[in-house]
Amino acid sequence: MKISIITACYNSSANIEAALRSVSGQTYSPLEYIVVDGASTDGTLAILEKYRGKIYKLVSERDAGIYDALNKGFSAATGDVIGLLHSDDVYAGEDVLAKVAKVFEATGADAVYGDLAYVRADGGTLRYWKAGEYDRSTLERGWMPPHPALFVKEAIYDQFGLFDTRFKIAADYDLMVRLLYRHGVKAVYLPELLVKMKVGGTSNRSLANIVRKSREDYQIIRKYGLGGLCTLLGKNLSKVSQFFVR
Repeated sequence: MKISIITACYNSSANIEAALRSVSGQTYSPLEYIVVDGASTDGTLAILEKYRGKIYKLVSERDAGIYDALNKGFSAATGDVIGLLHSDDVYAGEDVLAKVAKVFEATGADAVYGDLAYVRADGGTLRYWKAGEYDRSTLERGWMPPHPALFVKEAIYDQFGLFDTRFKIAADYDLMVRLLYRHGVKAVYLPELLVKMKVGGTSNRSLANIVRKSREDYQIIRKYGLGGLCTLLGKNLSKVSQFFVR
């Protein structure tokens, strides 16, 4: 089973090397790494060139946003399973992909997901996203897995599609609801920390982005008949508990 990992980046010189080391340091094989850069101007490309031997395919060109860039990565991927690692994220250990592959092989799942920790600059954990098991009712209450800790078979994307780039902030939520709720993709929970994410994602960088994300989330909830305002409220309130889990 070949695993493809995709990283989209733009002017990420401050953090990209940690992500590159994290992927290149994985013990699992066969593994291919695809990096899609949005024509960075800050030195990111020079760092990427240092790791050129570890990158299966490097694309550097202007794009229409992160989801457009990630879709380019999907198109280039040749693996049986695809995972996404953002440019300021790292895997929690060098054996993460080996553990994920073992679950795929043991269960025959279409997707495998685990936990994610939000970490501060000093490395301390601010929030811990314990994904847990789910069913349709938990999705209707606003549950979703942490997207960087979700690995999906390439055949599933072929069948049900990639990111809908009409959503600028919540296309990951749209994709996961489409796969897990509309199409009932079989996803198995691996109860371990898989990804560490630096605090400060795109959707939370400003009040305007928070409002836009909530608006897009609600559109997605209504689009798939997932619920209404209570679902949106549950999705947002679920984040509170992440500050108290370690």
